Amino acid sequence: MLKDNKILIGKNNKTEACLLTSLANRHGLICGASGTGKTITSKVMAESLSDAGIPVFMADVKGDLSGTAVKGEFNENIQKRVDNLDLKDFDVKEFPVRFWDVFRVNGHPVKFRVEDVGPNILSMMLGLSEAQEGVLNILFRIVKDEDMDLDNLEDLKSALNYIGENRKDYITTYGNITTQSVGVILRSLSVLENQGIGNFFGEPELDIKDFISFDQNGRGIINILDAVELYKNAELYSAIMLCLLTKIYDSMPEVGDLDKPKIVFFFDEAYFLFREMPSYRLKQVEKIVRLIRSKGIGLYFISHYTTDIPATILEQLGNRVQHNLRAYTPSDQKIAKAAADSFRTNPEFNTYDTILELGTGEALVSFQNEKGEPSIVERVFILPPQSMIGVIDSSTRLRIINNSPICGKYDEDENDESAAEKINAINEEKNAKKAAEEEAKAEAQRLKDEEKKKIAEERQKAKEAREKERQKKNSFGYKAKKRVTNRATSFFLTKILNSAWKKIFK
Repeated sequence: MLKDNKILIGKNNKTEACLLTSLANRHGLICGASGTGKTITSKVMAESLSDAGIPVFMADVKGDLSGTAVKGEFNENIQKRVDNLDLKDFDVKEFPVRFWDVFRVNGHPVKFRVEDVGPNILSMMLGLSEAQEGVLNILFRIVKDEDMDLDNLEDLKSALNYIGENRKDYITTYGNITTQSVGVILRSLSVLENQGIGNFFGEPELDIKDFISFDQNGRGIINILDAVELYKNAELYSAIMLCLLTKIYDSMPEVGDLDKPKIVFFFDEAYFLFREMPSYRLKQVEKIVRLIRSKGIGLYFISHYTTDIPATILEQLGNRVQHNLRAYTPSDQKIAKAAADSFRTNPEFNTYDTILELGTGEALVSFQNEKGEPSIVERVFILPPQSMIGVIDSSTRLRIINNSPICGKYDEDENDESAAEKINAINEEKNAKKAAEEEAKAEAQRLKDEEKKKIAEERQKAKEAREKERQKKNSFGYKAKKRVTNRATSFFLTKILNSAWKKIFK
């Protein structure tokens, strides 16, 4: 609820807990056990930020933030809270909402080019090992050096297959590329496509300026990412949230301190964002959180415990709301003690004890004052939301989507010449060259075979001629020998007969 250019978040019988719009970009934290009111607190803050002319981005992991687009109702619980807090100007109303959805079902498509997502965040999505992430980094370097664009998953798969087939050409320049790693990445991409996340990659990619929009009355648009399905894969949810955070950081210029932020981001279930995050990636996030404030952007992390947030980031969160914690075990008590120690002490109550006894809708609150210092912690009741609590029906959601000024802007995929087309052209050229070489080789073999055949035929003819000649010569010698034999026989017979006649007539 906006009051005197301050965002009223909670009240008690003495104090109003207000967030100064000029310090809303100092980041914040909303913590508490499940069911203690964290979602309502973020919803109340988003409504007030919108009224102050500050656009908001929220990830809706339960589906109940969609009711922000519909006017609330004065039921018994709302009326009781309004009366107890003596809210004179409170009224129910709807707020300007724009729905987004990675799966392109319950909102406008959210799309990024593969090369803009980058190998690090993509590795998170794919659940790759350090070695496999190294291969993916090499791939991104190669396609950049060879002037290939990675727009969608088809480009990425084509590049992986191409580099895997030609890895020997790249190893000496870029490092080792194993076929095993390429195979694992390709299988992981198939899993990603089966989950429907292939829709997240492509063009036209999201223009982050579409998040920073206003309605006709100057109220900031509340951008709600439908994350009910996405949240079922915690690693994927975290990677996409980190991708959005990186995108807005890279897109926005330095502006210094403003009267109010350009946009405020709420990251629900922030525990998953930092869980098992490698140190080099955590340093990147720390840098973004530290520097994004000067770009007029506020970040608010929502999680169960303060210990879910790395200490180097936690110290940069100047605005804090702490809901009830349950401390049944020594480890739980330690977490509650850490949460209590993060506040400036209020002499009127024991912070640790109060955290354990807070009711639903109650919270300990400390926002930065005009000097940029955290205020003394106060125990307050959080204001009720002015919009509907709960999930809207599909027809209402569809009406809001269709009436949006960006309806249709991201619906149709663009397919410019990118890595897949270039690799196909390279492969076609290689195939044509190979086919020509094989044809030339076949022709040479044919000529060679014909020459061999001709030589063989000539040799056969020569052999036949020689055989004929031999037979001819053999035939002549036999007749000559027969004549000689006949003559010899006649000679001897004549001689014998003559000898016989001589004896007879002697």
